[in-house]
Amino acid sequence: MAKMGSRKHLKRYKAPEHWPIHPKEDTWTVKPSPGSHAIEDSLPLLLVVRDILDLADTAREAKMIINQGEILVDGTVRKDYKFPVGFMDVIQIPKTGKTYRVLPDDKGRLVLHPISEENQNFKLCRIQNKTTIRGGKQQLNLHDGRNCLVEGEYRAGDVVVLQVPKQEVTQHLKLENGALGFITGGKHIGELGTIKEINITKSSMPNTILMETGDGKSFQTLQDYVFVLGKDQAMITLPGGK
Repeated sequence: MAKMGSRKHLKRYKAPEHWPIHPKEDTWTVKPSPGSHAIEDSLPLLLVVRDILDLADTAREAKMIINQGEILVDGTVRKDYKFPVGFMDVIQIPKTGKTYRVLPDDKGRLVLHPISEENQNFKLCRIQNKTTIRGGKQQLNLHDGRNCLVEGEYRAGDVVVLQVPKQEVTQHLKLENGALGFITGGKHIGELGTIKEINITKSSMPNTILMETGDGKSFQTLQDYVFVLGKDQAMITLPGGK
């Protein structure tokens, strides 16, 4: 029985720090299903419903709400209470009329940022890598585990605006000087700035980017931490009113 539990569940003290649970309240918590986001970058849907949105008092109540199809992620009903919800996912609760985008705050914790109805039909996805398939078409592999076929010039690090749930690419945001970038890791996580310089290394060292914030401050960060949000203005709103 112990082995079975350890496979299906996760000990609270081993849960990622950004999860909104107390490590000593209980022994076990919900382990996210394998899927679109890694465990360290996601929240199981049950925790979102019970611990963040306070739509349920117990795990049993949260499971009932989810099983009844009352929660949509990226425009699709999700009935798996262990479904992993992560960065840039759009969560809709039709009964309450509320919609949220999953984003990190300035402490690296995943939060549900309220968004307007007009912004619930799209999400931003970062291109992790791309491959050429039969017929010469490009397949983009995106940060949330999706793959999509496109035509044109795309590079790893660029961001696409994806209509959900249709999964149609409607815009292409390039990783380039002058673009607005949101920092997703490191000590500057949660900050917004303008890309001033992209430093490509010719060694095994990672590429870096020089960023400049609105108050004129500059800092260096890893290219992998920069998520493009737009050129002149951000496509989305951010926690803290940014």
